[in-house]
Amino acid sequence: MSRLWALACLLFLIVFTSQLEWKQQSRSETETRSTTFQKLENIAQREESMKEKIILSQEKNIQRLHELVRSLREQLVQCKAASEVSNVTTNPLVEFLSEFE
Repeated sequence: MSRLWALACLLFLIVFTSQLEWKQQSRSETETRSTTFQKLENIAQREESMKEKIILSQEKNIQRLHELVRSLREQLVQCKAASEVSNVTTNPLVEFLSEFE
């Protein structure tokens, strides 16, 4: 009978220690998962931040291009106006020279 009790106690001891080990393993796995999840979250936040910076940079470039286009249009209008003025002043001279000949 004492052997039976000894075997029962030994079996109980084995089961109890194995459950403690499983709990410790599950805790360490949980901690590892949470650490991995935090690292992935940090990486995702950095990627999002970089995307926002790229978008802002592209918006600034687009705004500069719009300003350049507006400036070029103004210059084109000025050139057209100057061209019309020079055509108006050169036409009478051309007529006068052709009459003179």
